[in-house]
Amino acid sequence: MSVHIIDHPLVLHKLSIMRNIDTPTSKFRQCLREISMLMGYEITRDFPLSYERIATPLQEMEAPKIAGKKVVIAPILRAGLGMVDGLLELIPSARVGHIGMYRDEKTCQPVFYYYKMPENKDRLVILADPMLATGGSACDAISRLKKDGFKHIRMMALVASPKGVQAVSDAHPDVDIYLASIDEGLNEHNYILPGLGDAGDRIFGTK
Repeated sequence: MSVHIIDHPLVLHKLSIMRNIDTPTSKFRQCLREISMLMGYEITRDFPLSYERIATPLQEMEAPKIAGKKVVIAPILRAGLGMVDGLLELIPSARVGHIGMYRDEKTCQPVFYYYKMPENKDRLVILADPMLATGGSACDAISRLKKDGFKHIRMMALVASPKGVQAVSDAHPDVDIYLASIDEGLNEHNYILPGLGDAGDRIFGTK
């Protein structure tokens, strides 16, 4: 498992806009889409290439094309939905799955209220959630994907706590994590500090 910090100046600039309490919903949503696309460049950096002979207007050449990597974008509902459009702009042929869950207050076990993924289990899954706080939801989602037969999974989040990163690393050492920032930690309500607030509420304007 590797943790990749994508600290490109454009990513950090847009993340600062998202962190600002005065940023309106429309701008927050726009920056999330743009950061997701920018981070997508890094998460796909090692995709293999094949070469195909084509003709340019001037001559023929051996042209590189992506070979063999079929992708599923799997947002964790609901905040992960805000990352889908940016990734689809970069990888328009990707399939989109959906993972919805909540934690039972009595048993503390994950309850999946919605789970829909493509049938082809050989695809690379990009698991998307803006926040990696305690790591509980991410670990549960990855476990479900593995149980379903998916073997190639990468986790993509904007902001993480050290605790969340450690939790995913311990539970799923084979899953690479791509982040824009590892923040200071968590408060008593398990919100990331300094973080950017409740990503779902800020994306959908529900608070």
